[in-house]
This record gives sequence, C-alpha cells and structure tokens, in this order.
Amino acid sequence: MTEPKTPEVAATTAPAKKHARDGKPNATIYDIAKVAGVNPSTVSRALSKPGRVSAKTQKLIEDAAAELNYQVNPFARALPTGRTNTFGLIVADITNPTFFDIIRGAETTATLRDYTLVLAESAESAVTELTAARRMMATVDGLIFASPRMDDDDIRALARDKPVVVINREVDGVPCVVPDVNKGISEAVRSLAANGHHKVAFVAGPPQSWMSARRWEGVQAACEWSRIEAVRLESTKPTVDGGRQVARDVRASGATAVLTYNDLLAIGLMQELQAAGMVVPDQISIVGFDDIFGADFTTPPLTTVRSPLGECGSGAAALLLDLLHGTGEPAGTLRVETELVLRGSSGRLLPAG
Repeated sequence: MTEPKTPEVAATTAPAKKHARDGKPNATIYDIAKVAGVNPSTVSRALSKPGRVSAKTQKLIEDAAAELNYQVNPFARALPTGRTNTFGLIVADITNPTFFDIIRGAETTATLRDYTLVLAESAESAVTELTAARRMMATVDGLIFASPRMDDDDIRALARDKPVVVINREVDGVPCVVPDVNKGISEAVRSLAANGHHKVAFVAGPPQSWMSARRWEGVQAACEWSRIEAVRLESTKPTVDGGRQVARDVRASGATAVLTYNDLLAIGLMQELQAAGMVVPDQISIVGFDDIFGADFTTPPLTTVRSPLGECGSGAAALLLDLLHGTGEPAGTLRVETELVLRGSSGRLLPAG
C-alpha cells in the first residue's frame, strides 16, 4: 500500500491582498496554502474541483479555509471555468405575492446545489424585461423567467446564448414549467353551477399575459361543459386596485359569479362590491387564482384555484441546473396540477329579495 504524498510546499510569494470593508485583508488561496502547508495551485484545485487532490490534502485545505473565513469569489472562479455558479430569476412584479413562493422554491433548489440566485423584475414591461435579461446574461450561468412579457422570439434568442427556463408560459424550443389550469378551473365552474349560478364573469389579466389567455380558454370550456354562460371582462392591472376598478363592469355584466386572473384582483373586487352593499357569497360568488399568502385573510376567506407556485420555482431551477450540467432536456414542458380550494367567498346563490 502506497503512502499518501506529502503536500506540496507553499509558494513564498503572493499578490498584494485586497481589504474588506472592515479594514481586514481578505483571505486568499496563498494564505490558505501557507496555513495548510501546500502549493497555491493545490488549493485552487481543491476548492474549484474537489476530488482532484487526496482526501488528506482536501481536509487540510478545507480546515485552513474555514479558519481564515475564506469566501469564494464567483467571478474570479468564472475566469478559468466560464461559470459563476449563479443564475438569474426575472419576475413580472416583485410586489405581487404570486411570485413569493416561486422565488423561495428556486432559492431552495439553488442552495441545495451550491448556486446563488440573482433576482430582478420587469415591472410588467417587455422592454424592461429584455433589458434586465441582457444585463444579467453577462454575469449569470442561466436565466429563469416567471410570467415573462417578452415575445417568444426574444426568449428564444436569449436561450441561444445561455440556458433559459420559463414559468407560466410555453415557448417552443425552450424548457417550461406550466400549471395545468384545466383541472382547477373545471372544479371551480362545476362548484358554481351546482350552487345555482348561470352566468360567470372572467376578469382577465394583462393583455401580454400568456397565462391569462389560457385561463380564459379554460373558463370558456368549463362553462360550455356545465351549460352556463361565460363573459370576459378586462382589468386595468392585475392588482387589488385593478380589482376595485373592475367592480362596476362586474355589476353591469349581470354575472352572479366571478373568476379572476389572480387573487389580488379577486380581493380588490370583493372589497369594492362589499363597500357597495353586495353580500358575498349570497349575492355574488368570487373565485381567485393562485392561492397566494393572505388569500384566507379576507372576510369571507377567498375561494381560489391553487397553483403549486413553490413547485414551479423549484422545478424550473432544477431544469435549468440540469441543463447547465448537461443532464437535462433542451426543451419540453413540465406540467403541474391546479386544484380548487373552497372557502367562504363562493357558495349558493340566494334568491333576490
């Protein structure tokens, strides 16, 4: 049995140290080499590609790095490898709770696989989204778009430069994670029909939203199956204020039940209708979409179609990282199921008077 090789002697010269904000010098691989008694090149190999040095030497280097509180600079590491171990996530609106679980799911997967998540938002603007994506492409290994507003061609062009995954939208030639809305919407419409509703209004999301169009298609198909009428209403913005603003149109439509593009619209609509003296759900039933944090804080609690948002975030991150490591499919769609969550904002329609 051969004896393990003695670690290489550390180099005697090193570049000048940079200093942290607290005035203390940042530890370098030369400091680690000195403490561990090895060559700086051995430290570099051990930190960048574990397994290329003996277990004994790896342990010496890891202990020295921990003692010196050494932090890897991802951009310095990218110089020889071309990788920063970071990926970007761009969401349509960072203030919208719909994206909270998506972000957390992506972050959890990133942490498990030793990556860092970089976050940006488009503010519902295709132009802002494309600009942010191009800037991030220079420093991240890949990108995830949650509810993107860009054209398909722009997304595919970005995907030719670096791996890209899309959430809440299907783009030919790009991996996607998409909630299958049909199950949840069918359950919602059947529940409304069973409670005596004959006309359902759908309050749409942004015109550029691919998912809003799919949800409207789902509502139309489910209403046709249940033999009840469906009408589409436009909103000014997918927010609580947007829900308040569409309340007048809802009343004018004659619908006794409403499905909204998202929970924020549903919450604003319910608040405005209640302020106008309507009783929910006796006079009108309201169903949201997504089951965001706080959906059950309303009075009455909001009935909603739940999307597995955390699963979407973690699934998209896993797809992206598999692509980066050559183990994933270059295209294809991962579908996750939706389901109806019945609460107090929907129920049996009481006779007028």
